[in-house]
Amino acid sequence: MQKVYYLSSCDTCKRVMDEIEIPSSFIKQDIKVQGITEEELDELFNLTDSYEDLFSRRAKLYQERNLKDENLLEEDYKGLILEHYTFLKRPVIVNNDKIFIGSSPKTVAAAKKSIHNN
Repeated sequence: MQKVYYLSSCDTCKRVMDEIEIPSSFIKQDIKVQGITEEELDELFNLTDSYEDLFSRRAKLYQERNLKDENLLEEDYKGLILEHYTFLKRPVIVNNDKIFIGSSPKTVAAAKKSIHNN
């Protein structure tokens, strides 16, 4: 599978996707328009073995709900991501059996290398 989960209204997602030069063969899913399903989230989990790695602590709801004060478990992270799209760290880029989560320079460089050096 070659897919990108992103938010079309997110300038960081746009910048990362432009920098990586995501090929047109990749499926692009705007998670605000088409939310992530439990099946899709489980596929991502199978590549990371962690819902926490897929979870965004930058989401406004994370701060509004004072979730930093909670002792969240893997199932909590999963439930929150399924509850609201902003809890998914983005972009999430899947290139076959490799997954790249977020927008750190190291992640972006690794994704670009993986996609364009095959």
